[in-house]
Amino acid sequence: MIKMIATDIDGTILPYGGEFRPAVLDCINELTKKGIKIVLVTGRMHSSAQSNLKPQIAKEIIEWARKNNVHLNLYLDDKLYVEEDNEIIQYYIKGKFVDYTVCSFDDLEIKDVNKLLAIDIHNPERVTSWVNILKEKYPQLYIVKSTPYFCEIGPSDAKKSLSVEFLRNYWDIKKEEVLTIGDQNNDIDLVECGGIGIAMGNGTEELKSCADYITDTCDNDGFVKAVEKFCQL
Repeated sequence: MIKMIATDIDGTILPYGGEFRPAVLDCINELTKKGIKIVLVTGRMHSSAQSNLKPQIAKEIIEWARKNNVHLNLYLDDKLYVEEDNEIIQYYIKGKFVDYTVCSFDDLEIKDVNKLLAIDIHNPERVTSWVNILKEKYPQLYIVKSTPYFCEIGPSDAKKSLSVEFLRNYWDIKKEEVLTIGDQNNDIDLVECGGIGIAMGNGTEELKSCADYITDTCDNDGFVKAVEKFCQL
């Protein structure tokens, strides 16, 4: 019996740049009535995040981004900073309801950096190359392609699976009683840590290869269909 569902947000229960579909909201309400815990596991900013990048490494990656003409989002003390106000940051904030500050990163004290996000909204292959380059140079970090356009850079303990394991132990829930679901490569460890791991139909091929089950797409209420299959709604 499933007692906990740990789900990604963007591309899983929420269409990118869109609004929650009524079927998803109804499904979550039904799960709540049945006493099934719903955990949102996301790479979005959160004021209670404890993991930070080491200042020197953050500075090195900032310089790498500048030299290679890479747009970089800097998450410092749970605030978002960029060095240029452009179409990339406008694309990023769409539907996220977050503010950002435009300034030179040289004017900031680079400590308590939650994560860095390198973005190219036109060339996914370029983003893949960044992941490979940075993984080779910084094997101690958690570096992943979190959407086709985002290269996410964070400390090694900023993994979705660790938060699920913490809550599972806190609530005394067995692994086999947990359903996990996501759509991107940064959801691989999330999907693998559940008793039932589900990939969205719009998910990456890498994620699908790790999943126990592949559901429909986000736009076709894949989350709802997976829950109906495994939670007897």
